[in-house]
Parts: sequence; C-alpha cells; structure tokens
Amino acid sequence: MSSRAIRILAVSVPVLLLTAVLVWHYGWLSPGGGRGAIPIGGPFTLVDQNGKTRTAEDFRGRLMLIYFGYSYCPDVCPTALQIMSVALDSLGGDAEKVTPIFITVDPARDTPEHLKAYVANFGDRFVGLTGTEEQVAAAARAYRIYYAKAKGDGAKDEYLMDHSSIVFLMGRDGRYLAHFTHNTPSEEMARAIRERL
Repeated sequence: MSSRAIRILAVSVPVLLLTAVLVWHYGWLSPGGGRGAIPIGGPFTLVDQNGKTRTAEDFRGRLMLIYFGYSYCPDVCPTALQIMSVALDSLGGDAEKVTPIFITVDPARDTPEHLKAYVANFGDRFVGLTGTEEQVAAAARAYRIYYAKAKGDGAKDEYLMDHSSIVFLMGRDGRYLAHFTHNTPSEEMARAIRERL
C-alpha cells in the first residue's frame, strides 16, 4: 500500500468512526426519532378551499395524509393525489378516519376558489390549503419541504414549481408516522394507514 493511501486511511477512518458515533448517539437514523431527530410537522395557519381559516389543531383526532404541491403541476402532483385517493378508497369506511390534505406551494395562482375545483378531482374528502406566501413558507418549513419557482422563459403566469414530492402520514396527535413518494403503490400506502387506524 502506498504512503498516500495510508495517509488517506489514517484521516478517513477516524472521521467515519466519529460520524457513526454521532449518528448513533443522536438517533439521526432512528425511525421514531432519537434525541437529535429532526421533527417533521407542526403548527400551521392556512385557508381551505371554502375560504375558511384552518390550523393544524383542526385535524387532531384523525390521521392525516399531507402532500405539498401545486395545481398547475403537470405530473407528480396529480399522480400523488390519485394514489392517495385510491389508497383511501380501498380502506372503505375506515377512510373516514383519515383527512387527505393538499397544501399548495404556489399560493399566487392557487386561490381557494381554484383549489376547490382542483381537489374535487380527487374526491370530496380532500382539503385544499393555501394562504399568504409567508403562511405557506411556514408550513413548508415545518414539514421540511423544498420549493421554488423554476427558471424559465414562460409568461408571467406560466411557470413550473420545483418542489419535494412526499406524502406524509401524520398521527392523530399531529406527529409524523411515515412517508411515501408519488411512486408508492396505493396498496402499500393503504396498508401503512390501516396498521395505524
């Protein structure tokens, strides 16, 4: 082994060991969250598709499926919402114990009236939430969601949004239980929900 390789090992092995100790100590990889686990979820104040102010407290006592996206999304958002809808349909009467929530990351275009028509495409159970830029940003921060207007040459109102595509399953107390992607099969999502009903 060359002296350069030995020097690299001498530096990298202690760094890797220290990283492993920190991950173990702070519980960063623990599904339930260790002492250092990053919380997902939290309080929010937004407006629903009927123009009513809603807070996270309004949904206590029910499981929540929460997805952040926008109504002009051409692909992942409708896919995720459709999967959520099919998963809930497969639960039968137990679906009444779950509130599916769509939170826009594009409040400039996703007004309550616009969201009302959009979420109706996925079933009458869905709650669409919007608000001011600040309110939406606060909710996205609570759920660790990234979003930004995509760069492009379109007209002022014709743009795409880059955003995280995660469906969160939240408990009756508002705590994080699990998450899914927009590619998660509806059967898998339904099974995870059923286990927590």
